[in-house]
Amino acid sequence: YSSTLYKLCINVMYYDDLLALLDGRLKQLNTLNVTITEQDYYLTHIYNMNNLPDLKCFYLQSGCFNGTYYGHVLSLLHRMSNIEALNLHLTIDNQTTFIDGKHIYNEFIVHMSRLRTFNFYFYTFILLNKSVNNLSKDDILQTFPNIIYQQVDCMFDYRYNDIKYHLFSLPFMFDYLPFIDNVFPSIIFDHVIRLLVDDETPFEHEFFMRIACSFPLLKILSIYNRLPQLTISNKLISNDNQLCSTIIKYPYLTSLDLQFAHEDYIEQFLNDQKTYLRHLTKLKVTDYGLISVTRNFTNERTRLNCMNVKQLNISPKISIHSEDFYAYFPSL
Repeated sequence: YSSTLYKLCINVMYYDDLLALLDGRLKQLNTLNVTITEQDYYLTHIYNMNNLPDLKCFYLQSGCFNGTYYGHVLSLLHRMSNIEALNLHLTIDNQTTFIDGKHIYNEFIVHMSRLRTFNFYFYTFILLNKSVNNLSKDDILQTFPNIIYQQVDCMFDYRYNDIKYHLFSLPFMFDYLPFIDNVFPSIIFDHVIRLLVDDETPFEHEFFMRIACSFPLLKILSIYNRLPQLTISNKLISNDNQLCSTIIKYPYLTSLDLQFAHEDYIEQFLNDQKTYLRHLTKLKVTDYGLISVTRNFTNERTRLNCMNVKQLNISPKISIHSEDFYAYFPSL
């Protein structure tokens, strides 16, 4: 380690690696940007847990599972007594209560008197119980005290036995937004380039129109939805006036993952009467869905959006390809 290093941006595998970076050897470090890539929690050593008074700016993107957030992440953040800029992008499992304004105040604002910039995104699964049933978006937003000056928004999805919950500061300053569903606020997320959408109800054509408008710089899109679209969405009237109003354009989209999506969404994105993907270079898709939608690589309507694909991941893998296949994907 360099004792003169003052700024570090790094990806590490485990939370243990983050603690190693902050054990006192980087004495001049005042800015640290960390993404933890693995969700498992391993603590293999005992590290120096002294305060970190010299750290002024901290960014953390991580999954916090098996109690990591309350047991370890919060205690680490409380050591940063002089922090001025804090950015947190955290996924937390098995919650029993909402992270709300009271939590933000008690766990962050109170401990960080010099905090000037606080951008956050919390994505949690909350187990249904009496204390959280029937809470609304307004109930959450009303818990934010006036001392928290920035705007805040949230998204709910009440499901069979849990609640999918997003809480974030505005403007949304992160490049990745995971697991949004059919209901999301009418906000321009102009920093997001990676998006994952999933739901237990179908995504219709209108939903993807909203995605294109709300995420203008989107580059990487993953769709998790096994349910078919409704007939009206899957059979658009093909006259010129209709096309002008319904073709969706994603001008920057380069990567599309449809491996966990119903074949209707393969049709939705490859059919050039529904979606135009001029820069698509990476496609992940199921073999049966791709063969069905392209009619064994003879459908002219789905050919154009495949022309520039340079990396094609098919699951399960097709071992033998026909001449029609290679004509369909000339950039492979």
